[in-house]
Amino acid sequence: MALAAGDALAAHNFGLQIDGVMVETLQEVSSLTMEQDVIEFQQVSADGKPIVKKLPGVKKAGECTVTRGATQSAVFSQWIASSIAGDMGAARKNASIIFMDYQLNEVKRYNLRNAWCTKVEVSGAKAGEAAALTEQVTITFEELTTG
Repeated sequence: MALAAGDALAAHNFGLQIDGVMVETLQEVSSLTMEQDVIEFQQVSADGKPIVKKLPGVKKAGECTVTRGATQSAVFSQWIASSIAGDMGAARKNASIIFMDYQLNEVKRYNLRNAWCTKVEVSGAKAGEAAALTEQVTITFEELTTG
């Protein structure tokens, strides 16, 4: 079922690609953010009336959070390990968050330039509890573009 004009994307068909390699499994992608400073410029007109202008300022680095089941995904696990070890030559990668339609065709892509992991949080474990172990990974990046 292809999307018709005006249809919103379904949030359940998505993936994460790191340097062209898809991460095998994901549970959630959240808090994808990128900010830009705002410069407020105030002056007065020739007749003394105040004028306020707002201009774009410096772009800030962005971040997002990815949650996945704690698996043995070699690509993703190595990327996390390189980041946490401070091996920035190996850690900085271009990544993409990809959203798909109902037929799994790509319809929206967010490209994260020079992305790397800044935090890993493992879910709690409790004796007798029937729950999957998850990892929540915070990813920072230098630039966000859409494709």
